[in-house]
Amino acid sequence: MAHWLYKSEPSSWSWQQQKDAGSEGTAWTGVRNYLARNNMRTMQIGDKGFFYHSNDGLEIVGIVEVCALSHPDATAKDDPRWDCVDIRAVRDMPKPVSLKDIKANPKLSQMSLVTSMRLSVQPVTSEEYLEVCRMGELDNPPV
Repeated sequence: MAHWLYKSEPSSWSWQQQKDAGSEGTAWTGVRNYLARNNMRTMQIGDKGFFYHSNDGLEIVGIVEVCALSHPDATAKDDPRWDCVDIRAVRDMPKPVSLKDIKANPKLSQMSLVTSMRLSVQPVTSEEYLEVCRMGELDNPPV
């Protein structure tokens, strides 16, 4: 299983909205960056990831999982270059993990959230995933 981080501005799509989408989840649409798109094209059903509130909050607030493989992004109209995956909420992060705390942790100095701030869909290593879960006081994180 791979791990990921999905960034969303809470004023556009919040963690609460993601949870309200239920077990069917939602398509992670609107991504117009080739590297982020390519990340989604490699995702597998069940891959876990962090839901990150960008701009307002700047913190990891929950865990999501991929529930549908890469498919054409309906918001891209007739442009076949853009794909998306569907994700669903798995659980809240007991204690949100702030960007400030991530940057202060030497174990996370190479995390994409630190090194590639603008990328909206990022890979997360297994070690980073477990460390962030520890920081968020998440015992027995879903893997």
